[in-house]
Amino acid sequence: MAELVAVRGQALKRYAFLLCGDDEAADDLVQEAMVRALSRRVPDDLRELERYVRRVLLNIVVDDARRAVRWRRLLPRIALRGEARDRSGEVVDRVSLEEALAVLPMRQRACVVLHYYEDLPVAEVADLLGCTPGTVKSQLHDARKTLARTWDDAEQQPVGTKGEA
Repeated sequence: MAELVAVRGQALKRYAFLLCGDDEAADDLVQEAMVRALSRRVPDDLRELERYVRRVLLNIVVDDARRAVRWRRLLPRIALRGEARDRSGEVVDRVSLEEALAVLPMRQRACVVLHYYEDLPVAEVADLLGCTPGTVKSQLHDARKTLARTWDDAEQQPVGTKGEA
């Protein structure tokens, strides 16, 4: 790995910069890719190792982009407490972030907070919670379904009722 950094480090940083468009983020991306590569069994051949690290870099950028898209879709639907907004002509958000998280079982809530708010990778969330990455992915999937249903139910209610009987 040290040889790769010495010989191809600048090329990897340029590649990361082209993927993300930010010099500091490129440094972080290369560092994260190296850490991930060190935690795996990687090829001994320098060319294969570089190819592997480049793939990891791309995967990180794609994962971050997907996460950003998910949040851009979710955030307009979450009414943060204390935020005054003019919602003339559009459906009023009735579910605060805290209320939305409160409907989730504790394990799903922990996965959502650690993965989306603390921005931890699935593997790290799994390690912290003492479960497998597959379990974390399943919990996140179930949580997203539950939250989507919660928000859809809130949007079905007439304005001003907010779950009142």
